[in-house]
Amino acid sequence: VKQAPARSLPSSSTLSTPAYMGGSTNLPPGFHFFPSDEELVIHFLRRKAALLPCRPDIVPTLPQNRYDPWELNGKALQAGNQWYFFSQATQSRTSRNGCWNPIGADEAVSSGGSHVGLKKTLVFSIGEPFQATKTNWVMHEYHLLDGNGGTSSSGSSRKRSHKKKDHPDKECSNWVVCRVFESSYDSQVSFHEEDMELSCLDEVFLSLDDYDEVSLPKN
Repeated sequence: VKQAPARSLPSSSTLSTPAYMGGSTNLPPGFHFFPSDEELVIHFLRRKAALLPCRPDIVPTLPQNRYDPWELNGKALQAGNQWYFFSQATQSRTSRNGCWNPIGADEAVSSGGSHVGLKKTLVFSIGEPFQATKTNWVMHEYHLLDGNGGTSSSGSSRKRSHKKKDHPDKECSNWVVCRVFESSYDSQVSFHEEDMELSCLDEVFLSLDDYDEVSLPKN
């Protein structure tokens, strides 16, 4: 397994956004950007697919097959040892020096008793197909189950099918949100696997009745 060169990581209370989005965004002490699977799908991906603004608008959009994972620094949103970005789903996940290969079964992402998305896990390999060397870079790729963000009862599904005829959402449903990290730094990844009913991001979103009254701290 190949590893990228060692690098220093920012403190957990600092978000490193791309330069064109303003650079570092300092957060209050104790606030960390570690969204759960549900939060990524509901609060970020669903809004992106619906062409609604994501607030705060800190997750950039990148072409998935343009960059190798170690090139995401300064381009994707960096939170601790993880990188986040939106992209358009594509069959080809080949970059300049390798490709992302899916492993394992897709996992359902649920909210309120309904499946709202899917999480695919991929591992980056360097080199040509059939001769590639697997690295320790992992990507979680999140998809909406449909353009409306979920499935529930058959009746609701039938209603959505009628809506789709009037409001096609094929293009919107191609959006994905990705989380990239090195598996050797999996101590923080286990944060999402703990039995936590309400994360810090849940508390923030539930408390924001009017986003216009909220602003991020200035550097």
